[in-house]
Amino acid sequence: MYNEDYVTLCGSSGYEKKFYFNEAFDNLPDSIKDELKIMCVLFTEEVSCVLTLDFDEEGTLHFNVRTEEDDLLFDDISCGLKIKEMQMKKKELLESLELYYKVFALGESPDLEEPS
Repeated sequence: MYNEDYVTLCGSSGYEKKFYFNEAFDNLPDSIKDELKIMCVLFTEEVSCVLTLDFDEEGTLHFNVRTEEDDLLFDDISCGLKIKEMQMKKKELLESLELYYKVFALGESPDLEEPS
C-alpha cells in the first residue's frame, strides 16, 4: 500500500476484523511481523478504528487512525493516550523499524552511535 506521502508497513481494521502487512517488508523476521500483528489488532479491537503504521519520506514511523463517521464508540482522547502508551512500550521495536526502513528502503547509512 503506497501513496505519495507515506509507505504503509501494516494496518488493522477493527471494523472488518482484518490485518494487512505490506509484502514489500516480507523480509522482516516472522517474530517482528507477529508482534506488529498482535499490536495492531489489539489496538483496533480496543479503540474501534482502522490503524495503519506508515513511514513518511524521511523514514519516521507514524500511527495513522481513521474511523467510520458514525462510530459513537470512538474516543479521540483515549486513542491518543493508547498510541502514546504503545509508543513507550514498543519504543525499541519502533526505533528498530525506522532504522531498518532508513537503511534498506532509503539507502541511508546507519548511525549506530549512542545519542548524547
